[in-house]
Amino acid sequence: MPHLVLDSLSADYGRDPVLSDVGLSVERGEIVSIIGPSGSGKSTLLRVLVGLLRPRAGTVAVAGTPVDYGSDAALRKVRERFAIVFQQYNLFQNMTALRNVTVAPTVVKGRPAGEVEAEARALLAKVGLSHRVEAYPDELSGGQQQRVAIARALALKPDILLLDEVTSALDPELVSEVLDTIRLLAADGMTMLIVSHEMAFVREISSKVVFMADGRVVETGPPAQIFDAPQTERCADFVRRILRH
Repeated sequence: MPHLVLDSLSADYGRDPVLSDVGLSVERGEIVSIIGPSGSGKSTLLRVLVGLLRPRAGTVAVAGTPVDYGSDAALRKVRERFAIVFQQYNLFQNMTALRNVTVAPTVVKGRPAGEVEAEARALLAKVGLSHRVEAYPDELSGGQQQRVAIARALALKPDILLLDEVTSALDPELVSEVLDTIRLLAADGMTMLIVSHEMAFVREISSKVVFMADGRVVETGPPAQIFDAPQTERCADFVRRILRH
């Protein structure tokens, strides 16, 4: 059974359609990268999955269980299955890295503080920040802050991790440390949907790549197909353009 299935998913911003009949199937442990031009609906798709924008039509199922986006109670449950990391870190500036990671599991989920802190320290060590657990965000580089944000998302124990252009706000020399963290998660078998413009990284890490344009999935396939032998002219044109730069 697929870990995640989207069927004919559509969504609007006001009267403007932003997703149209999106279909996608993701197996457990797969890393699916979503690429495409600006305004194609990539980030919107992730926002719909976590309920930040409710779909107009279509269905989403996680491990065979449909998600009811019309129910607040169901939304709370689905947000336990997904965790999302945005390009802006959105850390609490008055909290240390450790507290940023522990606050949601302890305050929102009511888990024991000692247990959560031990897990948070292990997560911060995993993302290479064991020496910075007591640092505040303004004492950390952009790459370090983004790694804290990833650790914070993992502290919620999601089934599926959504990464929305997590390197786009970083200086080029800081990008690699965040990508290395994602590689570690991939090696652990975490199911991930990644929106990214880092095409070399997408090619390296992805189980499959989804090319979107105009709110639709135009082509889906393994990286070799998408980058070397695209099946649609729209995808081929996009790849030619990006590989020129």
